[in-house]
Formats: sequence, C-alpha cells, structure tokens
Amino acid sequence: MDWLAAPDYWLTRLVFQRLLALIYLMAFLVTLHQFRPLLGERGLLPVPEFVRAVPFGRSPSLFHLRYSDPLLLAVAWSGVGLAVVAALGLFEGPEWPVAITMAVWALLWVLYLSIVNVGQTFYSFGWESLLLETGFLAIFLGSATTTPQFSLILLIRWLLFRVEFGAGMIKMRGDRCWRDLTCLYYHHETQPMPNPLSWYFHHLPKRLHRVEVLGNHFAQLVVPWFLFLPQPIASVAGLIIVLTQSWLVLSGNFAWLNFITMTLAIASFDNGALGHLFAIVPYHPQETPTWYLAIVLAITALILALSYRPARNLLSRRQLMNYSFDPFHIVGTYGAFGSITKERYEVVIEGTEDAVLTSQTKWHEYEFQGKPGDVRRRPPQVVPYHYRLDWLMWFAALSSPMYHEWFVPLLRKLLEADRAVLRLLARDPFAGRPPRFVRAIFYLYRFTTPAERRETGAWWSRELVGDYVPPIQLRTFR
Repeated sequence: MDWLAAPDYWLTRLVFQRLLALIYLMAFLVTLHQFRPLLGERGLLPVPEFVRAVPFGRSPSLFHLRYSDPLLLAVAWSGVGLAVVAALGLFEGPEWPVAITMAVWALLWVLYLSIVNVGQTFYSFGWESLLLETGFLAIFLGSATTTPQFSLILLIRWLLFRVEFGAGMIKMRGDRCWRDLTCLYYHHETQPMPNPLSWYFHHLPKRLHRVEVLGNHFAQLVVPWFLFLPQPIASVAGLIIVLTQSWLVLSGNFAWLNFITMTLAIASFDNGALGHLFAIVPYHPQETPTWYLAIVLAITALILALSYRPARNLLSRRQLMNYSFDPFHIVGTYGAFGSITKERYEVVIEGTEDAVLTSQTKWHEYEFQGKPGDVRRRPPQVVPYHYRLDWLMWFAALSSPMYHEWFVPLLRKLLEADRAVLRLLARDPFAGRPPRFVRAIFYLYRFTTPAERRETGAWWSRELVGDYVPPIQLRTFR
C-alpha cells in the first residue's frame, strides 16, 4: 500500500524539520519579547479589543476563548519548548509512535496560528503565512522511523514554486524597473531595513545591478519549473534557489523570509545530495501505519483542491501578493517588492522636556533597533530576528499617520514613558523619564557617497522634509 514511499528522502525530511523547528523557535522568541508592548492588554493594538470586534470564524485563535498577557507568555513559552523538542528530534525514536511527532508539529502550528490571527498589522507580513503553511505540511511528514511520502515532498516543492514564481511574476507585472533591469539602482538603499553590507551593495556598478536583476528573474521565473523534474535536476534547481536567497541575506534584513525559503528548498535535494553536507545517520524505518498513509493521501488531496485559487492567482493580471485564501493559512500566494520606492523617507520621533515650546527648544531623538535614524550609525545585522515595530515604521513613512492606527498610540506610550514600549527601542534619550512633548519629523534619507563617507564617517545623509506629526503632549489625549 505504501506506493508513495520515498526512502531516498529520509535525510531530506530530517534536515527540513530541524531547520523549520529553528525558525519556529525564533518566531516564538520574537513573540516573547515584542507581543505584549505591541498587542497585549496595554499594547498599541490590544488583542482584547480585536477579538471583541472580529469573530472566530474570520480569525481562528485560542485567544478568542480568553486573552491575558500571562496566557500569551504561556503560549509563547510552550512554543519555544516544543520548537526545541522538534529541533532536537526528541520523541522520534522507535519507542515513540509517529502520532507523538505529529502532535508536536500540530501544537506548534496551532499556537503560532493563534498568535498570527490576533497579531493584526504587526503580524501581517508574508513570512507569517509562509511559516504557517510550511508548518502545516510538517505535521504530516512523520518521524525518523517512518518512510517519507513523496507526495509531501512534492507539496513542499509546490509551495516553494509559489513563493519563487509568485515573487517573479509580481515583479514582472509591477514596477517597470524590474523589466528594464534598473530596480537595484534603488532597492539596496530603500529596502525596509538595510544591513551592514547594504551600503556596499548600493555602490556596486550599475552593470552589476542589472546582472543582479537578471539573476533574480532567472531564479524566480525559470528555475522553479525544474523543481518537479527528476534528480539531479531538482537538486540543481534547489541549489540555485539557496544561493540566490543567501545573496539576499547578505544584502538586507528580511526577518526569516529567506531562511524559510531555503528550508523549503531542502525538499529538492535527496539523500545523495544532502549526504555531501550532513553526516549519514542510521536509518531503521518501521512499518508505516495504514492510518498514517490514509491521512497523507487526504492531506495531499486537500492541498491540491485548495491550490486552485493560488494557481489561478499566479496567472491573473491582478495578481494578489502575500494573500491567504483561508483563515488557517493552509494554501496562500506570495511575492515581494512588486514595486520599488525610488527615494527613502524616514519618520524620526523626537521628544523634549521643555514645558514651553520655543524656537530654542532642544529636541532629542529616539533611536530604533533596526531602522535608520542616527546617520552615523551603521545599519545593523538583524536577521533572522524580526523587529516588528521597525518594519512598520518603514511603512509609516510611505503614507499619512492616519493610515497607521498604531502610530499615535505609540506617541502616547512615549509620552507616558511606558517601560515595555521603551524596551523595543535602542535608545531612550530621557533615560526612562517622560518627556513633555513628542513629535514626528519627516526626512529624506540617502546613502552617503564613498567620498562623503570618508569625510564625515556617516552612512546616511538626510534632508528635512517637514512634520509628520506636530508636537503633542499627554493632555492631548485627555
């Protein structure tokens, strides 16, 4: 009955699961450190208000039963513990039934789904749905003692295909600069969160930028089709994807997006390919339970049925980017940077302890963990960690604060010197004291030229544009 058995992919499954568990671990650690100030009972967008307004059917989550900050911590710590269990491969020996391994992965998925579905705009990034869809497939991969099923290997490759090909198509249908090969004249400078090498990437010769774009088009529009061909062609396709994703890790900070894409690419390699990198461990499969095979077949049929709309979306002129067609994030559509901003604007938040504002008032800047602020501060290395507030500050600079429901609450928290929110920042200029006024200033940022860098030591140059939010004080909210 086990006609879909793929024993040549047992090492593939092992490496895939261990890497995915580490990504889950990072995701839950981010939740532990950032969820409460952003979304907790006293957060910028409190979950209790959200679950009162949004029904369970639209956003399934355990927190619809009850939310409290201690309960959130319990969920996040449970996720951390389960991720460690999965990363170490505990409960996968011959003495443990495959159902135990499946339960560990199922709990990871349920807990993270519960977080994402109440995370609102702070959890609206495409890699959240991608982690959930990948995690859902991982539930059914089995344990070290079961023979991998090739249908699941193909479903992982199908997900990788949608990630890569979807990103390629959204670019070709989007900004003209992707078609004339000039997008990377701007992207390294204007991406949401540059890293320590982004300045150097930006100053590469323009002909190399055009080569980068051509390489991106090849990796995203051509290579994914070869994932479904026999070995070693599928392995070569996976290797190209891993290399291009590694290039993106070198040039910018994109949370765990690139890492989970590389993890998905592991499914393109068989034991022979991975055996060159990882030590071969003894493999002693037991007889695969009939009930497990039946579940695998049912899940395969479910994913194929749910794939209709994402597949149609790939062919649509009105292609959606990073969209889930169901509230469980089981099968979605992906893509990134369909349009490129040509100039970088930054919102800089300042405060003052002066009781009366005059032309002589001294304003002091708050410094964020990852986003540009101090022009002499080198862009930091962040990935695979994810600073959610910093990312949304990039989006805030693209439009008015009225479109960002979290921004004014952030200013209020700074006026209150809220300790939880201040811990999200790199520097509080008032050392925990509440300022009298805060304001948000709009700047145009650009990378310095090599000559400017040698002369000033600055990585950025900035030009004042005007107010983003004029000075406000705490009594404004009363």
